[in-house]
Amino acid sequence: MRTPITRRTLLATGAAVGASAVLGAPAANAASAPVAAPGKGHRAAMVTPVAEVLDGGEQVTSLVIASDVLGRVERSSLTPSTFAVHVVATNPLTGDVAYEQDRVVTGARWTGRGEVTLGLEHGWGVDGAGTLQYMGAFGRNVLLDLDHTVTQVEPLRGPGAGGVVVLDSFRQGDLSDPEVDAFTYHATASGLNYRLFSPERRHRGGRRGAALVVWLHGGGEGGLRTGGYDYYDNEATLRANRGALGFATREAQDLFGGAYVLAPQATSAWMQDGDGFAPQILEAIEEVAAAHRIDASRVHVVGCSNGGYMSLKMVAEHPDRFATSTPICCGIGPRDGSGGYFISDAELAAMTTPTWLVASADDTTLDPEDNTVHAHERIAGSVMSLYDGVVWDGNTYPGHWSWIYVARNDPRHAGRSIWEWMARTRR
Repeated sequence: MRTPITRRTLLATGAAVGASAVLGAPAANAASAPVAAPGKGHRAAMVTPVAEVLDGGEQVTSLVIASDVLGRVERSSLTPSTFAVHVVATNPLTGDVAYEQDRVVTGARWTGRGEVTLGLEHGWGVDGAGTLQYMGAFGRNVLLDLDHTVTQVEPLRGPGAGGVVVLDSFRQGDLSDPEVDAFTYHATASGLNYRLFSPERRHRGGRRGAALVVWLHGGGEGGLRTGGYDYYDNEATLRANRGALGFATREAQDLFGGAYVLAPQATSAWMQDGDGFAPQILEAIEEVAAAHRIDASRVHVVGCSNGGYMSLKMVAEHPDRFATSTPICCGIGPRDGSGGYFISDAELAAMTTPTWLVASADDTTLDPEDNTVHAHERIAGSVMSLYDGVVWDGNTYPGHWSWIYVARNDPRHAGRSIWEWMARTRR
């Protein structure tokens, strides 16, 4: 991690200089103050990027700075202008810089552990915050290598009259996202990656076991094993949107009385080989059920886009397996069967699994009339939520992103939300 802060810069500010030094010399005499030898008896301040998956994808929303020397800082001397932040994001596959820029520091506060948290500007339309890059030529999201450079531009007050504290060495730690990190890493015996959220012990379903929600991601979150790449990271499935994370929130867990959330990752895209992926997804379900107390009558399949197709495919292949199916902005394939993926009208008409389809009328990626509406008209008793557009918290998103509504438990029918419907339905 680069540390561009220099003694000349700090001396110009009237600050005493040290390698994370606390020097008691008055600021007026800082130029003649003793200088600590860099690195002697000193550990670099640890900088942890903290991210959050927003409706538009994961962004770094803050940095946490930890150093023993911060324990001697006067708390009131910390301000949003104390530190500056610069970031360089590199695509690990191509080596190209995805973006490089200064981050806007929106706030600075102390944690209960004596660390400094720098709030960073984030949100829909904010540049320089995202953790993923979409490689359009391959239709895949790639987790970026992020290099945050922190510079202390104003001194912190230390003990004694005129004492100052300067951090002049920083080391970046691993990216932290508490919601994502709550999902453990796994792979099936045949090699299909998956992440798994486990409910709290008090929410594990009693005698019959807990529910299981199977989240099937969109096309951008699969692996990339073409074009000379071998990228299969088990990351983008959770970081690209809140689809799986929504079911791990306290609200959802309370409604389900506890639910495991399984998020398999395709080695490519579900639509490229539905017949091949269906048994691999079932293998993941069975491995989780063998290792945990799962209520077999409460296994739910949910998917968006590519995963919306795959949720229908799983029901077609295993009609008695799932309590509910929720295809979001789904694809069902050309009616003549000429595409690489296809759910026939006969398969749709044969479905008896309770089904709730969700889409937006302005979806230009998978036409809702040809896909969602068509499927709804052929699945007896199915429910459909067809929105005019995708708008949430005042932000307008692409019409294909109707998974935002399910991740926020927005669709309602007959007085119940979609999560309530799922939670109360058994096979």
